[in-house]
Amino acid sequence: MHLTDQTTNEHLAVSNGAHESAYLDDDTLHEECGVFGILGRPDSAPLTALGLHALQHRGQEAAGIVSFDGTQFHSERRMGLVGDHFTDSAVMDKLPGNSAVGHVRYSTTGDTILRNVQPMFAELNAGGIAIAHNGNFTNGMSLRRDIIETGAICQSTSDSEVVLHLIARAKHTDSTTRFVEAISQVEGGYAIVALTRSKLIGARDLNGIRPLVYGELNGAPVFASETCALDIIGATFVRDVKPGEILICKRMPDGRIDVRSQMLPNAKKERLCLFEYVYFSRPDSIVGGRSVYSVRKDMGKNLAQEAMVEADIIVPIPDGGVPAALGYSQSSGIPYEYGIIRNHYVGRTFIEPSQHIRALGVKLKHSANRTMIEGKRVILVDDSIVRGTTTTKIVQMIRDAGALEVHIRVACPMITHSDYYGIDTPNKDTLLANKFPDLKDMCAYIGADSLAFLSIDGLYDAVGREPRNATAPQFTDHCFTGDYPTTLTDLDEAGISPRTKSLLKEAI
Repeated sequence: MHLTDQTTNEHLAVSNGAHESAYLDDDTLHEECGVFGILGRPDSAPLTALGLHALQHRGQEAAGIVSFDGTQFHSERRMGLVGDHFTDSAVMDKLPGNSAVGHVRYSTTGDTILRNVQPMFAELNAGGIAIAHNGNFTNGMSLRRDIIETGAICQSTSDSEVVLHLIARAKHTDSTTRFVEAISQVEGGYAIVALTRSKLIGARDLNGIRPLVYGELNGAPVFASETCALDIIGATFVRDVKPGEILICKRMPDGRIDVRSQMLPNAKKERLCLFEYVYFSRPDSIVGGRSVYSVRKDMGKNLAQEAMVEADIIVPIPDGGVPAALGYSQSSGIPYEYGIIRNHYVGRTFIEPSQHIRALGVKLKHSANRTMIEGKRVILVDDSIVRGTTTTKIVQMIRDAGALEVHIRVACPMITHSDYYGIDTPNKDTLLANKFPDLKDMCAYIGADSLAFLSIDGLYDAVGREPRNATAPQFTDHCFTGDYPTTLTDLDEAGISPRTKSLLKEAI
């Protein structure tokens, strides 16, 4: 057994991430996580690193890979970006084998410390198993409390570790049956990729809230959060893993790979999270059979039809607003221009700025292109508004650049509810839509001349569906409607989320 981790100061990593979120990223919906797995390739770890690189947008806090060489499991986990560590031959040489699983992380449950970085590994009586998980168990804290009360020792604050304990306690001897028994006890939204000595397993929650795709690379099975991870390694997309499905890929003694499907009891009709289209998935991915880029352009087209305003130019708020702004421009006939230039080299490398630098706020990431803006009536298009603090600063920046008018158009409905399925959303009370339920008041707060959001039916139409059916919604859209598709076991009467509880517990 060979399991190593980066020797780094965990608290420094927490501090660095906190500095950034405090002044740069506090007004965004933070990405969830990305998972990847492959079986039956001698270059499994390098392919996994490539797959994780394609999924980097889903989490930038940490990355990890576990491989199996036929005898031993090998683990390398790092704080930071995939390219900062897993392009180093000294690291990759420590990950031999013909199977591997990987993970990129943004913490929605548990602190940003190395011991929470996935994949998580455990040596069980049935053999070793590594698990990479995207999403959130809405009963994860309840399950954790139960297993701790019966004597379990948890070494992380991530709810992903709960699955390992449930597998260890399962009554059956077969690894697949133990996995099924464990997964049957969790609630919420998740996509899981697991690696045993002979199997690669992919599993998706009962409602299909979190995405997971299945592909092949010259006969080798591949699981990934998005199709862009298949594309980067030259794999072929086969299909989406179904809601409540567990796909078991087993390496047989003769070298063949047997693929079997098992459905969890009570699997539901798919209700994919709409934020995969609005915000999270990469534009070149295919999600639920639809091009994410095309959906986002159609969101902009529908927004133009619902909320047209006279203007001289359309300007996207980069990068999320770009496809929708193109769609708005094509539908309205108003020219599209790069009126805002984004600095891609700030992010996590800009550590501990002075108070003066911090006061510059949004200008660290965005600069107004005065030549295109001065003397113009400008429509700013964004993918979403969370707290509104960044939007307010951008509106002022555009006015300072000489715009005659500034109109805000948002390519999704107002966000009114928090998420508990793997998206790190703010407390409900801090969401702009709840602080300013009247659109005119919200517009005045932002400082725009007008403000409009895409309707929920406009969003459904962009995804190629009929208007929303309140009795049988086709998607997980609770952030806009408050209609949660599962029970929220860990959500207490005060409305404290699982992540907040976890952080409070750590602070005590």
